[in-house]
Amino acid sequence: MVYRPGTIVTNHHVVAGARTVRVALASGERIDAKVRATDERSDLAVLDVSRTDLPPATFAKSLPRVGSLALAMGNPLGFENTVTLGIISGLGRSIPGSATQTLALIDLVQTDAPISPGNSGGALIDAAGTVVGINVAYIPPQTAGAVSLGFAIPAPTVTAVVDELLRDGDVNHPFLGLQPRPLTPEIARQLNVTTDSGVIALDVEDGGPAAAARVRPGDVIVSVEGRAVRSVEDLLAALRNHRPGERVKVALERDGNKQELTVTLGEQRA
Repeated sequence: MVYRPGTIVTNHHVVAGARTVRVALASGERIDAKVRATDERSDLAVLDVSRTDLPPATFAKSLPRVGSLALAMGNPLGFENTVTLGIISGLGRSIPGSATQTLALIDLVQTDAPISPGNSGGALIDAAGTVVGINVAYIPPQTAGAVSLGFAIPAPTVTAVVDELLRDGDVNHPFLGLQPRPLTPEIARQLNVTTDSGVIALDVEDGGPAAAARVRPGDVIVSVEGRAVRSVEDLLAALRNHRPGERVKVALERDGNKQELTVTLGEQRA
């Protein structure tokens, strides 16, 4: 969709590996576009087009309300200019297990507006036509018997990432400098921890932010700045709300004792 005159925003995975692409307009016209910059970690990309007369979309500055109207736009299975209707089903969603494959499928807007292959990069809009997200993924019915589970990158995330891509050409992401793994009941028993959910620091990078704050391998992270961490996806979503150089309070359990450490986040460029 048009972000500003001459600039289009879509998903990274839609244009990955390409330098130029063809953009289909609602009128049926095709125009050439140059891939200007992409960010794989947020699955966003910006394209340059020569047409500056295309009307830009309006992006929401805040998250939508759960239960509000949602319309998903795109070209599912090649059916151009398709619009499907639903509601906003949830906020802050993460697709289970996604952190082992991609860092993009966290902290998402969930909708029951049908999303299919080809919807990626399309707008999720509200009743006023304001973009509340960019469609990014869905859970196929044949995978888990799921029905109408679609996800979009929230508009505030989109604008923050795209503005940085346009300004700098890439995005710097905060990082802790540790290898996170889900806390399973078996690991909890081995470590003698009392919490039943959290993320274990499997390894801590020498000289990294976590090591500097004295986080140790085997520590179980239970919250970041008061935001509960129940999964690796929760941890990554909590970090997304902060910038490199910020000091954040990390609550953890070690040897059966709870404690709070302050970590100065490092910078990891995409």
